[in-house]
Amino acid sequence: MSKTNRIASQLGGKLSGLRQERVSASSRFRDGRFHNTANVAPGLKGNPLPLLGEYFFGSEERIPKSALPLFDPRPDWARPIDTGLRATWLGHSTVLLEMDGMRVLTDPVFGARASPLGFAGPKRFHPVPARLAELPHLDAVLISHDHYDHLCRETIIELCARDVPFVTSLGVGAHLEAWGVPANRITELDWWQEHVVPGGTLSFTAAPSQHFSGRGPHDRNQTLWSSWAIRSDRHRVFFSGDTGLTEEFREIGARLGPFDLAMFEIGAWHPKWGDIHLGPENALRAHAMLGSGALMPVHWGTFNLALHAWNEPAETLYKLAQLTKARLLTPQLGAPFEPAKIDEPRAWWRLP
Repeated sequence: MSKTNRIASQLGGKLSGLRQERVSASSRFRDGRFHNTANVAPGLKGNPLPLLGEYFFGSEERIPKSALPLFDPRPDWARPIDTGLRATWLGHSTVLLEMDGMRVLTDPVFGARASPLGFAGPKRFHPVPARLAELPHLDAVLISHDHYDHLCRETIIELCARDVPFVTSLGVGAHLEAWGVPANRITELDWWQEHVVPGGTLSFTAAPSQHFSGRGPHDRNQTLWSSWAIRSDRHRVFFSGDTGLTEEFREIGARLGPFDLAMFEIGAWHPKWGDIHLGPENALRAHAMLGSGALMPVHWGTFNLALHAWNEPAETLYKLAQLTKARLLTPQLGAPFEPAKIDEPRAWWRLP
């Protein structure tokens, strides 16, 4: 495949037919694109020149100086779960959730770069703690939206070999189909729609988030972005996807909670980047608005996607949570844990 064709393939598929009709019928879709509830848009706030200064002259350690400690999760995955809920953070927003005998993989990115280019773009700080082939049986793959650090073509192609269903936001299925996922294994949801996996013990509800979408220069906001409530027999998990701070977290908590675990994005943010990422302070506010669930930070520690130090979001969250008394969980990369058994966070990122 030529370089041009490889890049075109990374962009994914285009909306058409019944999928386009479903997208066009959404109340979120107006004037040819999806919209946030609030009138916000991605982009810089204010004068961009100071931001350029940070980029070229900032002293932040955006990549770790030494190898990050990784835990091999495979022995623990073979052991039974005492409480019924176990989670394994595999990097960025990729988490293996084990919920009452069911397994869900969120935003799986196992590729080397969060980029359409194999030779350029944000590169991983660390290997994935376990290869895709080493993961246990999966009952569903959840994809929040179509950005490169959440939707990886190479990963999807490898997952095609597994007979696993995909659940995602409206329109994103066009990319999955373009990469070989059969249409009958794809479920696309609008906000507040629910899908129950056949068997009746695992369900997904798409919920509001405040973000944007697109993989190329001409498809901005053609697909939807969502946060998610994941429910099994006895447990509920919230996954923020990518989002800014929105009052809609209160409604999500009231309608879909209470949650046992709440996974919020904290990294790849900047005060001048508008209202489409949380950062640590707003993650704490969003968690309080949601009203339940131990707070687990995701979307950090894997790719250099911002101007802050690689560990700044976690360090800031760690210190603020001590002041607010929020129940914070900070699992090591690859370390399976049961939220009900963890009493306090651990600052494992403070490398020697």
